[in-house]
Amino acid sequence: MTDMADASSIRKDTEAWCKRDDRIAAASYFGTLLVYFLTLALALFASPHWSVTAILVFLNAFSGVRLYVVQHDLGHASLFSKREWNDWAGYLSSTFTLTPYKAMQYNHNRHHSYIGNLEARETGEVYTMTLREWNAASIWKRLYYRLYRNPLLMLPIGGVWTYAIRYRWPKNIFKVGFLGVMASNLALALWVFGIWYVAGERGLWIYFATVATAGIIGVFSVYLQHNFEHTYWDRKPEYDLREAALRGSSCVDLGWWYDLGTCNIQYHDLHHFNPRIPSYRLRQCHRALRGKYDLPVVRWGGALRAFTLKLWDEDQERLVRFPKATDLVRTGGALPTGA
Repeated sequence: MTDMADASSIRKDTEAWCKRDDRIAAASYFGTLLVYFLTLALALFASPHWSVTAILVFLNAFSGVRLYVVQHDLGHASLFSKREWNDWAGYLSSTFTLTPYKAMQYNHNRHHSYIGNLEARETGEVYTMTLREWNAASIWKRLYYRLYRNPLLMLPIGGVWTYAIRYRWPKNIFKVGFLGVMASNLALALWVFGIWYVAGERGLWIYFATVATAGIIGVFSVYLQHNFEHTYWDRKPEYDLREAALRGSSCVDLGWWYDLGTCNIQYHDLHHFNPRIPSYRLRQCHRALRGKYDLPVVRWGGALRAFTLKLWDEDQERLVRFPKATDLVRTGGALPTGA
């Protein structure tokens, strides 16, 4: 675990990676848009077989996820050198990410401000219950939470719910601009109508498949960013935002191809610690600092195991599995702390 006495040194070292290059930014932004439109067009028109269509849908979904990450960079004003360029690019991409730009920017910045704070869990992407809360919860609340944290439900249903439905009326809509959200919804409706107009019902089914697949990839990635065994949660006055940013966010290294598809956002510890680092420098930055500091890395085994961890144990300070039925029987339904 990284010694937080090194935090100032880490912060200083990351500053060298904050320089924005508009050429690289433009290649990342417009290149992602090009792949998105090209794979969708091929899936709609040029694919004679469903097996080929499935491959194109998968590629289009990944490009949609990458575009969402690029839009997230734009919200931090960390992609292009000028804020207005970031904003205009953010508005343009919002139709294809299904995410109103200003709503995403506002709520995501709140997430950065309260990361790891047990008293502000509503600002997170994935809700986490503590072990004590679980022990005191009713059977219906436990059932709801079990279903909510079940990856077979969370990934497909959560993805479609979040991106296709929830963002049509996002959190804090009146703080982020009601008219802007409605304009984004109108643009999305016209985009979907256009797909139907040129490709018919088959086109809508293909588009839905890309949205659903992108949602699964997106929720998979978002879940792993903060849900791992030795993450960080705490309450005031002990809560420390700087420590939460670095320790409460993961580095999930699943290989070069996954980094390419997700625009390096899985190097999430350094992103939270210094969100001014552009996504096109995150991978290099993390690998450069990994040898100097103890920055834990989660790989495929740890990533899959993370989906078995459900509750935050405040005493052991780690994420744990659901209690076993034998433990509940032995203790009369009240699990011992730390079990």
